[in-house]
Amino acid sequence: MAELSDDQKRDFEAAAFRRLLRHLSERSDVQNIDMMNLAGFCRNCLSNWYRDAAAEAGVELSKDASREIVYGMPYAEWQAKHQREATDAQKAAFEASRPRDH
Repeated sequence: MAELSDDQKRDFEAAAFRRLLRHLSERSDVQNIDMMNLAGFCRNCLSNWYRDAAAEAGVELSKDASREIVYGMPYAEWQAKHQREATDAQKAAFEASRPRDH
């Protein structure tokens, strides 16, 4: 396997992240609670990680701005278009497996 430069790694990681965001935008049927229950993270987590990375670089980014980057639209608009009320089973699964930092 070829050794990658730091610039190549960064570029490939950025490309993978952009592809993940496109995939998530195409799968608006997948609810955040489902992602949390199955994978332990969701779109909101991604937006928080994005904001954390900006802060580490000395860039202030609001929660709303980072969410708009991840959701591709204002969060309230995404909620109105795509978010459904969680079922009792989804809520129970979330409480049983939820990371304690959420």
